[in-house]
Amino acid sequence: MNKDFTLTASDGEKIFITAYFNDKYVANNAVIYVHGFKGFKDWGFIPYLANYLVEKGFFVITFNFSHNGIGENRFEFRELEKFAKNTFSREVRELNEIVDAVDSDIFEFGKFNKIGLLGHSRGGAISILTAFQNNKVNAVAVWASISKLDRYSKRQKEEWEKKEFFEVLNTRTNQIMKLHISILRDIEDNYQESLNIEKAIKNLKRPLLIVHGDQDLAVPIEEAEQIYSWSDKSQTEFFKIFGTGHTFDAAHPFFCSNRKLESVLEKTEIFFKHNLN
Repeated sequence: MNKDFTLTASDGEKIFITAYFNDKYVANNAVIYVHGFKGFKDWGFIPYLANYLVEKGFFVITFNFSHNGIGENRFEFRELEKFAKNTFSREVRELNEIVDAVDSDIFEFGKFNKIGLLGHSRGGAISILTAFQNNKVNAVAVWASISKLDRYSKRQKEEWEKKEFFEVLNTRTNQIMKLHISILRDIEDNYQESLNIEKAIKNLKRPLLIVHGDQDLAVPIEEAEQIYSWSDKSQTEFFKIFGTGHTFDAAHPFFCSNRKLESVLEKTEIFFKHNLN
């Protein structure tokens, strides 16, 4: 089963949430899925993975960051002004608030023993940064995660400064999506502290699963290797998937699973069962 909620963030913005659960038993542990850049909670394999984890005994939360560009329409980017003004710091704050909401039983599903974060792509980095800040998070799994937030060339930054926005193409929808200068300022102002992924990983002190496809063109596998190099090897697993890319051979809309995705799901399930139960 699943049920939709709206969480009001500390700044009054709306965060749309879907909770997945089995109505025949109460799950002891929760997993929060964190989407990436140009991602959303109803994209492709996300509902499938949520139901998969529910069947394995977990309570699962998926959500849209308030400024991810998706509003009341669950599948279309219609809030491009919000998308343009999003920042990494906003996403870390909102994920912290979601973790706190789950821990405080705001959804009235009961108190959970432990909470895990599962982040894809940029959502992996946001999950790591949040877990470092929030001791209510007990384990983190990242799929195809970025290892750095500053992903822009000197020339791109110069154009960004000149225009005060940067344009990216959504190849799936053919939309030109703008990024306001605020995201660049956020990186510059917080890169050494609250947005320092290296520092967060080196001080995570919690189980970490890194999953990455060796043919990922969006986020090269070298970024996963960088994350692993910073990690505490006694608490970290690195699972390489050979012959697959950024979304493990899955697409949107999602029609069916595949062997690569199933191997990722199985590895993630085992990781959370071991570290949350």
